[in-house]
Amino acid sequence: MSTTALPDSMQALILNSTSEPPIVQTVPVPQVTPGTAIVRVLVANIISYTRHIYNGDRKYPFPTPLIPGSSAIGRIVSLPSDATRLQLNDLVFIDCIVRSRDEPTDIFLAAIVEGGTPGSAKLMRDVYRDWTYAEYCRAPIENLIPLNERTLLGSPKEGGLGYTTHDLAYLAAILVPYGGLRGIRLEAGETVVVAPATGPFGGAAVLCALAMGARVLALGRNTASLAKLKERAPYTERLYTVPLTNDPATDLAALQQYGEIDIFFDIGPPEAAKSTHIKTCILSLRHGGRVSLMGGYHEDIPVPHRVIMHRNLTLKGKWMCERDDIFAMLKLVETGMLPLGKKGGVEVTAHSSMPALSR
Repeated sequence: MSTTALPDSMQALILNSTSEPPIVQTVPVPQVTPGTAIVRVLVANIISYTRHIYNGDRKYPFPTPLIPGSSAIGRIVSLPSDATRLQLNDLVFIDCIVRSRDEPTDIFLAAIVEGGTPGSAKLMRDVYRDWTYAEYCRAPIENLIPLNERTLLGSPKEGGLGYTTHDLAYLAAILVPYGGLRGIRLEAGETVVVAPATGPFGGAAVLCALAMGARVLALGRNTASLAKLKERAPYTERLYTVPLTNDPATDLAALQQYGEIDIFFDIGPPEAAKSTHIKTCILSLRHGGRVSLMGGYHEDIPVPHRVIMHRNLTLKGKWMCERDDIFAMLKLVETGMLPLGKKGGVEVTAHSSMPALSR
């Protein structure tokens, strides 16, 4: 084991129950175990619906008490003896998708939901209950993805991209749609409909698809948000915004004016389960088109079976991303093809330190 000097205690956000808000408490710093490392958390994301996770609105199953969290950016401060690539002080992306080492289908989102199998629930409850809304986090070494600090944070005058650690936190949002787009084998030059495109993950999907070389039709109800997306996104010459009216004939005609469409990428929230856009976008696809289903619907959605069959369409579901998706996406970021921060039309609007959370 290799380690830097660590304090005995740290501040962490503790959720004792979904019936009461989390509170900042002083707790022991976690210790290294085989296969895990300790990371000092620099920036941790807050998902747009975080409040609804931890107040029980979304009814996600997870054990309490726990330290909440999501994916984050951190620096390694303690390593186990079985780590071979990671080094002390490495800047890393902390991936919140945790998989069992002996059964990869036992998978859960750390501190968010315990997954859908007895094995995933056991792993979260007994091993990885606490996560990144703390000064230090213990994580599986395979969940710590080394970042090219010199390239990502370095000065542009010295060949770097000039990002901040806050900019890098957006990697977590980008990874979700990137996993779906890569899974459906999006190719440069293809046309993809992203719907809805105005939410946090939909907007990230637009940026991903543009960086991957696609022409993007961004579909959404909020015309002001669509206009803002068009104004701030890179590669705007390949981005077209399409207002969603919820009249299927009108929406289909609006999409068809752009010619042949290869892919429909859906990432709607639970509230959009009864929206007409799903069927409309499927109907807009060319023969042999593909559909990536990443929406968070809690109920079955209707699809045009006859059209899917006759047009040889492919429907593929995707939950989050795979580990190799992270490395592939980082290549886009490190080469500047997928810009972050202001270059990518995304800015940090607010942030808080741990002491501020206690007030």
